[in-house]
Formats: sequence, C-alpha cells, structure tokens
Amino acid sequence: MSAAPDHHHHPAPPSPIERRAAALEELLTEKGFVPEGFIEEVNRLYENDIGPLNGAKVVAHAWIDPEYKARLLEDGSAAVAELGFATPEGGLVALENSPGVHNVVVCTLCSCYPWSILGLPPAWYKEAPYRARLVREPRVLLKEMGCEVPDDIDIRVWDSSAEVRYLVVPEKPAGTEGLSEEELVPLVTRDSMIGVARL
Repeated sequence: MSAAPDHHHHPAPPSPIERRAAALEELLTEKGFVPEGFIEEVNRLYENDIGPLNGAKVVAHAWIDPEYKARLLEDGSAAVAELGFATPEGGLVALENSPGVHNVVVCTLCSCYPWSILGLPPAWYKEAPYRARLVREPRVLLKEMGCEVPDDIDIRVWDSSAEVRYLVVPEKPAGTEGLSEEELVPLVTRDSMIGVARL
C-alpha cells in the first residue's frame, strides 16, 4: 500500500521542467538578479497566504451572507467574480460541507486546481499517493493526514478536471456567531477548502 502523502515519504525525482527551472533559478541567483531564497519565499506566500486568502474571503462572505452563499452554490464562477476574483479556468463549483456530508477534492489525472482562489496547489495534491488513494480509501487517507471524519458522516470525493474546479465551503466553526466577516477570514484554511481538514 502506498505511503500517505505527508512529509515522511520520498518525493518523486524532479521532472525535466523542474530541473530546468531549478537551474535557471540558480543562475539568476548567482548573477545577482534575484536574492537568495526569493523565489521560494514568493512560492510560499502564494501557496499559503495570498492565494488561499481569496478563497477564505469567499467562504467567510458565504458564512455571513446566506443569499451570497446560495448564489455561490448555484454558480461558483459568477459568485467569486462578484467579489472581484478571477474565475478559475474551466469554471468553479462550490461544495458545502454539512453535519452529514464532508466533501474533499482531488484531481486523479493531473493536478487541476482553482489557482485564482486557492493559490498554488500543495505538493501532496499533485503526487500519486494522494490522487490514487483518496478515491479508493478516502476515510483512511484523510485520517492519516490528520482529518478524522466520523463514520456517520458521508465522504464525497470530487474529481477536478479541465472542465471544472471545486471549492469546499467548510462548516462555520462553533462559537463564531458573533465574529465579523473580517474576523472569520483567518479561520478558513487552504486545506479546509480542499477538504483535507475540518475547522
């Protein structure tokens, strides 16, 4: 059985494109065109902060505004455009988690992902163990990733493609009723919008 997509397994060797990009980065750094670590920092910011912040704003707005949430679930592409965000290539479908349903997203063929809403995809999202095992044994894999879904909650796995990207709208955490939209935004994580974490 394949290892879980976490920090303990050995990543696949870099592809020819990744090797060329690394060589180019090394040359640019060597020549002084970019500071040491600059590209990694930009990637980190876009993967963890800037990109997912767009999705977090969409989710927090949906939590606060039931009419917006209805529009988001009806037509995700139009609803994110309302907030000024670019529509992901192929269009966007929003999936709402509920007390009885937990949604999780994968791309079994490659790594289709809503970049304009969630930023850069995490490395594990693109790797074969996640792509294969999530379909076969979602509850087991999610537990290995630290997301325990109780047995009485139905897990629905959605396969992204060139035609459609998905955004999971996690359940609003308990005890947040008095918080403003701005206060809710930092509670929404990238992983919760993929469905590999619960808030």
